[in-house]
Amino acid sequence: METLKEFLINKGYSKVKLKFTKTNHFEIKATINGVKGRFILDTGASSSCVGFEAIDRFNLKVKDSEIKAVGAGASDMLTQISTSNAIKVGKWKKNRIALILFNLSHVNNGLISHDADPVDGIIGADILKKGKGIIDYEKKYLYLKL
Repeated sequence: METLKEFLINKGYSKVKLKFTKTNHFEIKATINGVKGRFILDTGASSSCVGFEAIDRFNLKVKDSEIKAVGAGASDMLTQISTSNAIKVGKWKKNRIALILFNLSHVNNGLISHDADPVDGIIGADILKKGKGIIDYEKKYLYLKL
């Protein structure tokens, strides 16, 4: 009987290692516009996000947004949007990805207070949907369809 890994690889998926953090989140490495970063993988986040402080680092072109961000521990946060970004997670890559920018300090302060490292942003359900994502919680891998 073939394993989940073998089955998904045979179906054209690539696998990406997930790191389980002290805060019970999965952390993932990804590249935005050619720049590497660390992100929380959040199936409950509708959109992928980065903090305002990452605008220059990830070479983002931003516009103001009317949308207010709502997340665990914060609501009604001002946002900006950056469209046409190149995202790479493992071997999976996609262009023309929109990212929401908002103040991530409440997220990173929470991580730091639990002795976890801060992150550059959040990989959300939008990326998981585009990549037909499958999470193997036991083995700590994310599979994305190439």
